[in-house]
Parts: sequence; structure tokens; C-alpha cells
Amino acid sequence: MEQSIKEFFERVRNAKSIAIMGHKNPDGDSLCSVLALAHLIEENFGISPVCVYDGNIPENLSNVPLRPRIKYFERVDMNQHFDLAIVMDYGNPVHVGGPQPIVDKADFVIEIDHHKNENNIGQLCINDENAAATAVIVYRIMRAGGLSLDSRTADLLALAILTDTGNFKFARNGDALRIMADLVDSGVNIRELIELMNNKPRKTVQLEARTAANAEFFYHGRLALAVVEKKDYKYLDGRGEMALSLLGQIQGVEYIVLLKEQKPEQIGVSIRSRKKTIDKIAIALGGGGHERAAGAVVRDNMANVRARVLELFKGE
Repeated sequence: MEQSIKEFFERVRNAKSIAIMGHKNPDGDSLCSVLALAHLIEENFGISPVCVYDGNIPENLSNVPLRPRIKYFERVDMNQHFDLAIVMDYGNPVHVGGPQPIVDKADFVIEIDHHKNENNIGQLCINDENAAATAVIVYRIMRAGGLSLDSRTADLLALAILTDTGNFKFARNGDALRIMADLVDSGVNIRELIELMNNKPRKTVQLEARTAANAEFFYHGRLALAVVEKKDYKYLDGRGEMALSLLGQIQGVEYIVLLKEQKPEQIGVSIRSRKKTIDKIAIALGGGGHERAAGAVVRDNMANVRARVLELFKGE
């Protein structure tokens, strides 16, 4: 990784125009990692990257530092040429979404990711499947390059780590904790950051609570399965983490699945596990993710996806 980081800085120094993007429907790690890296580049190299996204950004992330500088891709000239495109936390090429033309036309593409991915789109890949969040890799790049760390960058990196580890519930090693300790020493207030994200609309909170209350349980209560219908999907803020968290607190539940009817014949699947690896189930559905937090988007109706999910969990 040391050589890759060295080349990263060479590419940034030589670029006159840079675009940065994460995956479609950004979560905390995707959004905050993009904003943190853009700010680091601007502050340390005098280049102002264009930050773009596709999909929807959850309401609870609306107040993160520098949020206004990332633009919906339809508000950016897709014919604009960039010397360098940086794709972060994307997992799978299909997840880039609307900003893909920027990637295709860029002179050089760098990817920074912590997802397992066999179809890399970057000519330079700074990836680590063992990192708890993409922000962990951004932090390493920052420290390796001796870049200055201000309060906004520190808060963004901390937010990214908090959200992707579920406040450290999904941390697989001590790196994220050590990094957070350094960020706290630099002035990050974890309690304030968590409170900053406690700003979901009332209808969203009510929907997620109702979704959890109406969940079904299978295989002796080990699998909790909940559904968000199309008429309610517009009120869902992000991936339904509150519903997933509530169901994960029930005694005896080992796996949690949330099925979201995003469009007719398009079902979003979010999967969580308390102990065992479930990314293989997401892969079987055409998606991917991490060992205990994964997902997919399936082009089929709700009844068929539900049946398929139940069949995949039968042997677990």
C-alpha cells in the first residue's frame, strides 16, 4: 500500500481537475469519506475537487460538515473532462450510478475501497478488505502524506467510521478504535456527532418502528424478516438502519433481513448478522458487502424475493 499511496500523491499533484464520488445512495462512510478526501486535497494541494453522487442522501446526514459541496450528478456537466477521477467505497461498478460517464472519460481513475471486489475499475487501487470503513484508508493516506488535519476533516472521518461500524459494533479489528482515539485527541466530540445524526423526520422514525413491529420470524425465531412496501418507501431514510437495529436486539434473532420495494419489480435487500458470515447470501442475490452487513438490489417482485431469501437462509 505504501507504493500505491506514493503514486496517489503524484497523481493528485499533477492533476488540474479532479472528480470524487462514492456509491449510489451514499451512506455515512461513502458521503463523509468523499467530503473528507476532497477537503484534504483542497487544503493541502490547492485543487478544488468536484464531488458528485447519485440517488438519495439520508436526512440524518444532511448536517455533516461540508455537505453542500457534494452535488447531485444531474447538476454537474457530465461531458466535463477530468484529469483524475477518484471512486470511493463503491463495492461494485454498478453502484457508481449516474457519475459513471465522468469515470469513463477521466484520464486516470483511482479507487479507494474496503469492499471485496473482483471487478476493479481503478487503474490504481488503494483497497483493504479488512478496514472497518473506507475512511480508515483515507486516514492512512492522510497520515502517510503528512497532510494537515483540521476539525472538519476530523469530524468527517469520525462520522464515517461511526456509521459504518455501527458505533463500533461491527469493528473487526482495533484499527478503527485507534484511529478514533487519535481523532478524539484532535478535538472530535463523539457525543456531538451522534446527536448531529439524530435528526430523522417523524414519518421515517414511525415507519421504521412500525416495520420492525410487523416483522415475521422464521427458523425457530433465528431469522427476522421485515418489509417496506412501495407506498411507504419514500419515507424510508437510507437503508432502514433503525428497523434493522431494533430487530437485532430481539433475543434469539441471529439474522435480520429488510426487504424494500423501491420500484415495481425492484427490491432492495439489507441483511445483518449477529455472529455468522452472510455476505455469501447477498452475493447469491447479485449483491455483496461485508461478513455481517451486506445487501443487494433484486429485479423481481416482492413475493419472489421473499421466497428466495427464505430459501437461502434455510441451511443457516
